[in-house]
Amino acid sequence: MNHTFCRGLSRRSVLGSAAATVMVNPIGSALAQRKPRFRRYNVNSAKGQEMLKSYAVAVRRLMALKPDEPNNWFRNAFTHTVDCPHGNWWFFVWHRGYLGWFEQTLRAASGNPDFAIPYWDWTESPRIPAGMFHDVLDPSNPPYNPFIKDYQTFYDYMNPALEAWWKGFTPAQLQELNTRMMATPQSLWTQVKGDPTNGAMFATTPYARYIKAKNPDLDENTKKMVAPDMVRSGLAPTAFTNFNSIQTPSHNTQPAGSSVFGILEGNPHNKVHNNIGGVGHLTNPLDFGYMADNLSPVDPIFFLHHSNMDRLWDVWTRKQQKLGLPTLPPESDLATFEQEPFLFFTNSEGKPVAQQKAGDYVNIGNFDYDYEPGFGEDVIGKPALVASTAANQRLSGTITSGVGAVTVPPAALQQNATNQNTEPLVIQVTIPHPETASAAREFDVLINAPAGTTSFTPDSPYYAGTISFFGFMHGMTNDATFTVPLPRNLHPANGVLNVQVIPHVAPGRFLTAARTPAKSVLKAVTVTAW
Repeated sequence: MNHTFCRGLSRRSVLGSAAATVMVNPIGSALAQRKPRFRRYNVNSAKGQEMLKSYAVAVRRLMALKPDEPNNWFRNAFTHTVDCPHGNWWFFVWHRGYLGWFEQTLRAASGNPDFAIPYWDWTESPRIPAGMFHDVLDPSNPPYNPFIKDYQTFYDYMNPALEAWWKGFTPAQLQELNTRMMATPQSLWTQVKGDPTNGAMFATTPYARYIKAKNPDLDENTKKMVAPDMVRSGLAPTAFTNFNSIQTPSHNTQPAGSSVFGILEGNPHNKVHNNIGGVGHLTNPLDFGYMADNLSPVDPIFFLHHSNMDRLWDVWTRKQQKLGLPTLPPESDLATFEQEPFLFFTNSEGKPVAQQKAGDYVNIGNFDYDYEPGFGEDVIGKPALVASTAANQRLSGTITSGVGAVTVPPAALQQNATNQNTEPLVIQVTIPHPETASAAREFDVLINAPAGTTSFTPDSPYYAGTISFFGFMHGMTNDATFTVPLPRNLHPANGVLNVQVIPHVAPGRFLTAARTPAKSVLKAVTVTAW
């Protein structure tokens, strides 16, 4: 590393290029009518590999910036910590803004005027890309030691910068932080350092990423949660409110009742985060890697993961447009959605951006990029799915000692099993939020499992999926509802589905769950179609 060069690396010289400035354009502008300036490539393609080299250059340069520079690698990660929404309908739009602005910072720092964040299509390739284990692209590697070799080192490095950041906040920003129980830097550090009860966002270098180069595959449960059927079910909804997670009073608050996750956020998003962070494999929550909580952007894989999530939102949007269906909330809720303030984004010069509303980020053209086609693209232009015979029904089950029983018309189950052009049946399960970080964050959903079942694999006919809480979600106490596609092989003649949701156990690198019968934590269950 040329340290003389790094000391001369000012915001203006490295991050202030004109090419790194975006003007947010209204929907329907001329920008939307021409080929975008930038393209986000599949990381495994030849172009994607070129982008990965530029990405490594940028990460190294941003790590070398002083910690009080807003575009310092670690300082940028704290933007996610203090403002990111999860489990509500601002999840996709906030992360589009976060990636879009930081992509321009990376572009300028990389020296590549064509740089765009590559995406990791985990459906087509359910393993961490090989290049992401090299040098600064893996936080477990030695270049991270000067910053995160232990908690005190990280605290001493970042705390003066965070103290200065807090002093510059507006009253509106401080109000947002108070909602997240981060009114002061020290309250933030309490969550970063953590404890066995509340978990931790910080990880030392050896634990910074759980998955290693010698075994780069996602585990078998995570592969199920990123598989084609899961992603297609996530793209199937025809209403914005079903595609997304639940509407909440703000992007920093809980709903009045149960949190409700959309399929793509609640399943592939959460499970990939957790698997890379070691959740479900490591028993001590203080050993989880960065991807397991809200300092996840410390791990460079974060941006490839979220680039793919943004790509899937774009696929869903273009599918809706081809079918003449809405891409945003209904008119009665549109202003509420679009006016939500996002107050912490900074541009490539480290200055606060003028675009501070959710509505500024609903259009992918605003940052002038598109995607190299990946999995799911084939849904665009297909005819609308055939209505299920269970359409417009919410079939609720009864709960007895944590086990749910719900009856579905056998004709609907048979249709779901034999016709993939039909609206998929999905099952929604409600469970309590974990009381402590050391409690299970992941749960296996079993349907019609034989009595006394104590072992199964993700290939078992009664395994529907492993649902996951991302992070400990400090201050969150509400129940949570997850949605998973009903396995197509399940079509009992009497239509009765017996549902259990049990704490996930994963001894060893992959799951072969051998256990005494675990108590199901299910509180409510419904089956519906979309």
